[in-house]
Amino acid sequence: MKLLCMSPDSIFQLCSSIALVSWLILLITSPFWPAVDKLLIGVVITLFAIVYAWLIFQSFNPGDVEKFNTLEGVMQLFTDKTAVTAGWVHYLAFDLMTGIWIKKNAQKHGINHWILIPCLFFTFMLGPVGLLLYLIIRLAYAKQYFADNY
Repeated sequence: MKLLCMSPDSIFQLCSSIALVSWLILLITSPFWPAVDKLLIGVVITLFAIVYAWLIFQSFNPGDVEKFNTLEGVMQLFTDKTAVTAGWVHYLAFDLMTGIWIKKNAQKHGINHWILIPCLFFTFMLGPVGLLLYLIIRLAYAKQYFADNY
């Protein structure tokens, strides 16, 4: 299936490039441009959500819902390029949203932005690993695990 005459490969490349630029903006400009998250959520993550929804509607059949109940079923879902691209865009959107949350939460706890660079890098590359690193750093700063999460 194609989105606006784009192949899944093209959508994958375009969304990955947009995500990379967005992460660089988040990493570099956050200390100097506090409202950067509004731009990233309002434009980039919204764009990813639209692309994701479009890809899902293009690739899933009503009978596919049952496949989410087993690992084998999920593996069958991801044998289609459009479905894999949708899954990739899903990761890009949620990892970027997690990076924005890390930035905002760190500001709330007075954690220096430059200490967050490894957390944000690992969140971009490995999602939950970056979040885990941030939670450990926040624990060290806040001296309590269940610090204010919002």
